This record gives sequence, C-alpha cells and structure tokens, in this order.
Amino acid sequence: MRKELICVICPNGCQLQAEIQEGEQPVVTNVTGNLCDKGPEWARQEIVNPMRTIASSMLVEDGDFPMVSVRTESPIPLKKIFEVMEEIKAARLAAPVKIGDVIIEKVAGLPCNIIATRNVKKEAKAEVKAKVEAKAEAEY
Repeated sequence: MRKELICVICPNGCQLQAEIQEGEQPVVTNVTGNLCDKGPEWARQEIVNPMRTIASSMLVEDGDFPMVSVRTESPIPLKKIFEVMEEIKAARLAAPVKIGDVIIEKVAGLPCNIIATRNVKKEAKAEVKAKVEAKAEAEY
C-alpha cells in the first residue's frame, strides 16, 4: 500500500510517499519525496503512532486573569487527545499560577504533564469584585 503525506517538520512541506506493509502493526518499508533527513522518520511515526501536542486553557479562581493557558510538556498519542482534554476541562486552579508550573501530572496515565504557559497573579476578592462591577457598569 502507498500513502501520501505532507511533512510538517520543516518549512519545506515535502510531499512524501510512504510504502506500507499492511498487517496488525503497519510497517513503513520506504519513504521518498523528502528534502531533509527528518521527513522519513516523521512519516514512519505518523503512520505507526501519530503524536500531537495540545494547547488549551483552564479556569483560575481568585486570579488577576480568569484563565491560564496550558500545554502538554511533550507530544502525546493522537488517540489520547479526547481523554487528555477531558482531564484539562475538569481541572480547576487557584491563583497564583506561574509559567512552567505542573498543573496535571501524568495526564491520562501518560508520561506527560500539563504545564502552565502564563503567569496569573492572586488578586484580592475586593479587587475582583470591583473590576466585575466596573465592567458591568461600563457595558450598561
């Protein structure tokens, strides 16, 4: 079997052709069309066990910002994305949050953590209430 892929590893966007030996576990026997040495390795990974990174956001209580951006620390199997997103969606944080903080350890049982990619400072409740009221008044 032959499969065509567009490589996303570098800006070249090579049109790769992968020869695949079908079976319980597919085996990539040959890859052509690459301009750099990274294309064949990426094509094999993409066919046998596609991996992705996730960037998302989570709610933060008592922060100077209501959400914090997060991401996976490393790529995860494509088939685990929905499970990982459910854990991210269910989690709640309390400020303060710092860039690089581990938010969820070993998400979905994987050897990957969810980390913060933004700082969120703790804000006094009176300040938060005043901001909400001021915003509501400005919109009225």
